[in-house]
Amino acid sequence: MLTKPLLCLVLIASAAAQEPVQPAEFEHAGIIQAWKTYADVLTFGRGQTLALLDDGCTMARPEWQSVIDGVPKVRVTFDAVDGDNDPKHEGKGYHGSTIGIPSSVNYAGKRGVAYNNQLAVVRSLECCHWKVADSVSLARALQWVIDHHAEHLITTVNLAPVDDLEHAGPVATEIDAKLAELRKLGIWVSAPAGNHNFTKGISWPASQPNCFAIGAVTPGKDVVTLDRSAKIDLLVPAKATSSSNAILCGSVMLLREAIEKFGYDWRKDGADIATAMLKIMKTTGVEVADKPSGLTFRRLDLMAALKHVMGR
Repeated sequence: MLTKPLLCLVLIASAAAQEPVQPAEFEHAGIIQAWKTYADVLTFGRGQTLALLDDGCTMARPEWQSVIDGVPKVRVTFDAVDGDNDPKHEGKGYHGSTIGIPSSVNYAGKRGVAYNNQLAVVRSLECCHWKVADSVSLARALQWVIDHHAEHLITTVNLAPVDDLEHAGPVATEIDAKLAELRKLGIWVSAPAGNHNFTKGISWPASQPNCFAIGAVTPGKDVVTLDRSAKIDLLVPAKATSSSNAILCGSVMLLREAIEKFGYDWRKDGADIATAMLKIMKTTGVEVADKPSGLTFRRLDLMAALKHVMGR
C-alpha cells in the first residue's frame, strides 16, 4: 500500500501526464472539456496521420523521437525540395520543428489536441516565410500527400507557410489543382491567415480555393486578432495564426473520429467530409463580431462540435 506522500506524488505525476501544452488556448476552444467528457469514447488521433508541410524539422528533438504504446510519433518523412527522405532544416528554415506541438505532441507530460496521432513531416520549402515562387516545391509536397495518403493514413494537412502579403483574392499557382484533388479525397487542408493585422486580405496559400483559412482570437477573449478578411473560415484562440491552425488541425482529427465512430451523416453538411466538418464547426462555434473589419466570424468550440455529431 502506498503511503500518503507517495500517493500524492503518483497523483501529481498522473495529472502532469495529461497537461495541455497550451492551457489557456485549449480551455477557450473547448478542447480540455472534450478530453474529459470523451476520455472513454475517443482515441484522440490514433489511426490518423497529420501531414506537416513546412520548412523542415529537427528530427533529433525528443518529442519527435517518442514512441507511444509502441507507435512512433513520426510515421514518415519526406523532403519535397531535395527529393529525399531527410526533412532537416536548410537555409533559413526553422519553423517546422515546433509547428506540430499544439496539434500532436505527447511527450514529457505535455499533450497536443490529437496527442495519439502520427505525423508525416514533409519539408516543402526553404523557409515558412516565403514567396509565391516557392509554390513549385509546395506543389510537389501536396502531390506526395495525394500519392501516399492511403498508405500512411493521412487525413489532415497543416499547410503552414505564409507569404506575409495582403491578398484580397486567390493567386493562381500550380498548388491549386493539388488542393482541389485533396478536397475531393476528403482530406482536410488548412493554412494560417497571417500575423500582420491586415483587414482587407490574408496570406497565401490560405487565400486559395480548397484551403481553409484560419484566423485567431486572443486566448481567453473572443477578440479577433492578427490578419482577418471575409476569406477567414474559422477563428481559434492563439497568439499566432500558425498556432491557431495547428490547434484546429488536431481538433479536426477528433471530429473526424467522432463522425466515423457514431455514424454521423456528414453528407447533409457538405459535398465532402472536409467541407462538412467546417460547416459543423461553424454551426456550433461561437459568434465573434470584429469592429475593424466590420465582419462577423465563428470561433472554434470543439466540445460543441463533438456533442453535435455524437448526440451526447
